[in-house]
Amino acid sequence: MPEQEYRDDPSSRERPGPAETEAERRRRRARFLRELAEARALRDRVQPRRAKAARLRHAMRMRTFRW
Repeated sequence: MPEQEYRDDPSSRERPGPAETEAERRRRRARFLRELAEARALRDRVQPRRAKAARLRHAMRMRTFRW
């Protein structure tokens, strides 16, 4: 997995310089959000009871939210 190699590279952990373009920032953000969604899906598969409780809490918050 080339993405794994990128994450393990210590130089990739440095803060981006001012020369970073908007497109690079968006690509980095998109990759982060993909990995976050993948981690959440994995956690939901591994801990189904906790995932169900989280879904129910979220649904309750949505029902009680006033627009």
